[in-house]
Amino acid sequence: MSKKVSLEELKLEISIKAKKGIDFVLSASLIWGLNFFIWHLLKNTAYEKSVFTFMTSAILLPLAILFSKIFKTEWKIKDNLLQPLGLWLNFAQLLYFPFLIFTLIKCPDYFIMTYAIITGAHLFPYAWFYNEIAYAIIGGLISLGALLIALYLGVAHISYIPFYTFILLLILALKLYFSVKNIKIKLTFSTSKEKMKE
Repeated sequence: MSKKVSLEELKLEISIKAKKGIDFVLSASLIWGLNFFIWHLLKNTAYEKSVFTFMTSAILLPLAILFSKIFKTEWKIKDNLLQPLGLWLNFAQLLYFPFLIFTLIKCPDYFIMTYAIITGAHLFPYAWFYNEIAYAIIGGLISLGALLIALYLGVAHISYIPFYTFILLLILALKLYFSVKNIKIKLTFSTSKEKMKE
């Protein structure tokens, strides 16, 4: 029982100090907004658009650093044994990249769909890591939605996928912002209640 409490305390500390990963989610949302313009407005081939999409991912980290300063998030939480797991969960999506490379070479028209599915799938474990079910819901909606858009609307409307992903990531970022605020209010209330008992 004590181990479970200890684990929950570690997760709570990460959730508060890392603000449930809002900096990365917001960065990813903006990148997917940029991907929408690439796929919707550019007249390049699907292969070229796919390469441009790959290139946009290079700005994820600089954007996340910027947002971490705005939201005052912490990336390194000293003495928290769970903290390195967050990084490993992020690296896990790299193992999906062979699918992405295959799609880029063999079927670039559906590259953006594959990329969106990978993005959605890699969000799922963060539902446990941050005690935030919204990660699982949004991750599932992105993956399933990207597939359905590709199946039912086809290549002609494939640019709807990055727009759809952008909107859902933005919704997730908003949910995380209010979720962290709510946790802080509860903790403040709980602390003041304990002081009153004393």
